[in-house]
Amino acid sequence: MSAIVTLKKGEGRTIKAGGMWVFDNEIDTIAGSFTNGDVVIVHDFDGYPMGKGVINQNSKIRVRMLTRHVEQEIDEAFLRMRVKNAYEYRKDVLRKSEHASGQELPERTVEVIRRGLGNLDLSYRDLSSCRLIFGDADFFPGFVVDKYADVLVVQCLSLGMEQFKLTIVKLLKELLAEDGIQIRGVYERSDANERKKEGLPKVKDFIGEPFDTDVEIVENGVHYMVDVVNGQKTGFFLDQKYNRLAMQSICKGMRVLDCFTHMGTFALNAGIAGAAEVTGLDISEYAIEQATNNAIRNGLDATVRFRCANVLDELPKLAEAG
Repeated sequence: MSAIVTLKKGEGRTIKAGGMWVFDNEIDTIAGSFTNGDVVIVHDFDGYPMGKGVINQNSKIRVRMLTRHVEQEIDEAFLRMRVKNAYEYRKDVLRKSEHASGQELPERTVEVIRRGLGNLDLSYRDLSSCRLIFGDADFFPGFVVDKYADVLVVQCLSLGMEQFKLTIVKLLKELLAEDGIQIRGVYERSDANERKKEGLPKVKDFIGEPFDTDVEIVENGVHYMVDVVNGQKTGFFLDQKYNRLAMQSICKGMRVLDCFTHMGTFALNAGIAGAAEVTGLDISEYAIEQATNNAIRNGLDATVRFRCANVLDELPKLAEAG
């Protein structure tokens, strides 16, 4: 029998509004025994059942909700349903129109995209590299999976998902395989400080067999080499895909300054759209090296240039120079 967490009267506004977190100061009582990481039932102050979640007394976020149905078993079938829902949603929203899918792409670009598509046609090209599982938005609190062509990168920042991590990865690989997408490797980038708040150690390692962790991807027609081991977070900011694409509509013939450029993503989208001159700044020498190599990879090194600088120091100098 699961322990029952009962909220104080007047609390629980966040989860009543659709949120997934119960904070420690919202809880009145906990009835029954449990250990951190156990699935518990959450009740409102009057005993009304609000769902099930995972409890962790190490965290200010005391319970992370998994479902609003108290009768739901949190088992492999439940996880499969959640993974499938997330994957099918990406297939729906990332698919291009028939007109867009008919646009001719360079042979090399198609080759790279196809590594992440399996049996799917090119109308699904945005699925080649994308965020497949996006934490609470997909009802996996604190859990992210990014797909870079034929590589998955996992970030787990909550105790609740830690116990399900390997099962979720297995289920996701199985679903991708149904579309002919064979994943050649999985890497975990659970090395953020948030893990400490959950009572978890940082993890940065392979899940399964080691593999070459430099992965070439194509996004918005731009080629990148992603280093999933040393890049920021999971290696690349995939959630900014369409913000970068928006740059292409406003940059033709313009002079563009990209601050905190990281791997040069916004700068390169400006460059490929026909910007007259693009400068990217970042304090990291490693990031600048990666960005410069990406400019060369796309044949943009004549117009898109990067240099190592502290943006906060550099902006006043640029303003003064006019």
